Amino acid sequence: MAGRRPHTAPPPAGRPAARDILWLGAILLLALALRVVGLNAPLWYDEILTLQTHLRLPWSEMLQGYDMNYHYLFNLASKAAITVWGETNWAIRLPALLFGLGTVAAMWWLARDIAGVGVAHLTALLLALSYHQIWFSQNARGYTGLAFFATLGMIFWLRGLAAPKWRTWIAYAVVLALAIFTHLTGAFFFAAQGFVWAALTGWRLLSGRFERRACLLPAAGYVLGGALTLLLYAPMLGDVMASVGGVAGTSAVDVMAEYQNPLWSLLEGVRTGLGNLGPLVGLVALAVIGLAVLGGIAAHDRAPLFGPVVAVHVALTLVLLVMLGMRVWPRFFFADIGFVMLLIVLGVRLVSGWIARALGRETRQVFLAASVAMVVLSAGLAARNYMAPKQDLAGAYAWVEAARAPGERVYAVGFPAAVFRDFFGADWGAILTDQDYLAARARPGPMLIVVAFPARGLRKVAALDGDTEAALKLVKRFDGTLGDGRVLIFRRD
Repeated sequence: MAGRRPHTAPPPAGRPAARDILWLGAILLLALALRVVGLNAPLWYDEILTLQTHLRLPWSEMLQGYDMNYHYLFNLASKAAITVWGETNWAIRLPALLFGLGTVAAMWWLARDIAGVGVAHLTALLLALSYHQIWFSQNARGYTGLAFFATLGMIFWLRGLAAPKWRTWIAYAVVLALAIFTHLTGAFFFAAQGFVWAALTGWRLLSGRFERRACLLPAAGYVLGGALTLLLYAPMLGDVMASVGGVAGTSAVDVMAEYQNPLWSLLEGVRTGLGNLGPLVGLVALAVIGLAVLGGIAAHDRAPLFGPVVAVHVALTLVLLVMLGMRVWPRFFFADIGFVMLLIVLGVRLVSGWIARALGRETRQVFLAASVAMVVLSAGLAARNYMAPKQDLAGAYAWVEAARAPGERVYAVGFPAAVFRDFFGADWGAILTDQDYLAARARPGPMLIVVAFPARGLRKVAALDGDTEAALKLVKRFDGTLGDGRVLIFRRD
């Protein structure tokens, strides 16, 4: 039986005022400036691997195989950029920057739909200043693309539920396919929306408020999105299935067992954004979760499904990553960065109201002070992006080649040894096991040992780790903003 559709999503806001568009333009210009600075910094390991294994392929070969390291839509866009501007670091990263800017703009529209233009300005500004958003906007991977398509997906999903129209759900289907074509984990977000929609549809059916059009159009959007996804992946569908099936095997033998711990992922996300705060990292993580929950409560009146979708996506991603035996890296949750930012802003506004009532002041005054504090804090944290490259493999290679004495042997530890050899053209040896290190140590003469990803490398080669205090001298250290992104150079005489 058809009835009045219950309120589940905010109606689209009207046309924005000219001054609000000017504010958005100013925020985007600030975001652009912050992301251009350092865009040409040295590539880190994953970026180099993308360049070697995918971007340098002919166009005709780029869709002939699959690997979890391939972010197809991003890679195709990056290939187009370097075809036009040459193989420069900034051109390789250009699509990530553009998707990052697009996410800031899309979040402004979403926040405006949900909470009004004031909250939209603040959310977009905080996202423009966000350490993580800047970092990933300068990273030659598809994560800002995932965030962009997820944000568009949230806009279309909420608007499609509020006013079901074919064009809205067709747009949703296209965005769904593009997100999953960027990376398979993009499916997790749209699946989370699907679960919430299915629950909503079931509730409407049981309560006698079922509407055929409100069910048919979203279902058609998912079917069309799934068909487009299969069409995009058709050339390498067999490789996709094999790659997904083989992920658990590689994770099971990883010496970095903590990468499969969801708690480590949460704390690592906070630590990389704020720096190493020791025990305070856990308290900050709890504060972020608490404010996000309060934000979901604050958003309930106007957008009751927004908070639940974010929560279901986080929970579903955790469950699926664990079930598939994959590593639970914080970057798998990057698609939620704008949503969490909006929830935090709404949570802070709610708390500001409580504080204002307790102090006998206006909520507007307290929220303004809190907003200024958030902007100042975000700007300070963003500065950490410019203190070092993500991982300075190029600097380490150049230093070693300039500093090595005639006849001095050089070894690279772990899987980065292949990058030093194949990408930089180094004539260095490789140390992959304890036996490799002991054999190199047994040979007479001095040697330099280059350790990228030292937490992993020294754990993998325990004999080398045991020598770092006594027989090895740390002669050079290249810091990086990447987690475990330092490059250490030791000398053994």
